[in-house]
Amino acid sequence: MKIDEKHLIQLAAVVETGSVTAAAELLGLSQPAVSRTLSVLEKRVGEALFKPSRRPLEATPLGQQLAEHGRVILEASRRASETITGFRSGAVGTVRIAGVPFFMDAFISRMIGEFQTRQPGIRIDQSYANLPDLEKDIASNRLDLAICPLGLVDAGKGFTFTPILNARNIVACRTNHPLLKKRRLSTHDLVDFPWIAPLPGSPLLADMHAILLSIGMNEINIRYSGGSLLSVFNYLEETDGLAVLPHSVVFAHRRDRRITAVPLEVPQPNRSLGILRLSGRPRIPAAEKLANHITARFDDLRQLIKRHENTVIWGAGDT
Repeated sequence: MKIDEKHLIQLAAVVETGSVTAAAELLGLSQPAVSRTLSVLEKRVGEALFKPSRRPLEATPLGQQLAEHGRVILEASRRASETITGFRSGAVGTVRIAGVPFFMDAFISRMIGEFQTRQPGIRIDQSYANLPDLEKDIASNRLDLAICPLGLVDAGKGFTFTPILNARNIVACRTNHPLLKKRRLSTHDLVDFPWIAPLPGSPLLADMHAILLSIGMNEINIRYSGGSLLSVFNYLEETDGLAVLPHSVVFAHRRDRRITAVPLEVPQPNRSLGILRLSGRPRIPAAEKLANHITARFDDLRQLIKRHENTVIWGAGDT
């Protein structure tokens, strides 16, 4: 015997409220419509569902059991409505975000943690990739947001790019590096030390070559390559090696790592870190909430970095 789920929902509402009128108001139906449903359901099962002459209405044992099934359906319907409301408001949902490794580890993962303390109903799936793979994953709907460095006019067709931090690179070293003990420091002094190569595919790799070529280094003494941000920091702290890193990344770890910037100006890339999205696709409210949180936190970060930079005297890099 097949029972209409709507009939069970209406039965559950009547049992819950003890009144056909109250049940109709709860469900947004008319009182006669609910009465007809109960009559049809009793004929269908061939048994009375309510004890006669009881006010408020009291279900029979069969009516009570059928009402339990209706409550399950009614509760599922309520939860579905709450899920839809939460999704539309950005309170629930899943956000798929990926980005270049150094920035994801230095900033974004912490910002995600801050975000989820305020939005516990949102799940975040984070991964790592460089620009070509990020564009592919966004275009194929495997990602909602990408964090990457990009020139302001370099976003591919069909993508939108929102800058959140201007690029500024520095040559990084350990805090007791021999270079920092020199009274007069020039870019020629960088030639005497080994270098750490950034991850393959990272824009920092091209930046490092541009910096070294600008100081006349045709052959690069690469001592270590392919490491994560943590491994690069660990290596720098134990050696006299040098690395090209975003100033913001070194700034973010200024208190917990023995890493600092060599006080020399170096050639700077013409790009920004930003949020890459697909144009024209309906935006997921939870993803927009996360993007807004990241943007606001980088607004604060820019101010902190600016104040910090004003206290640092950068060398002219005389050649």
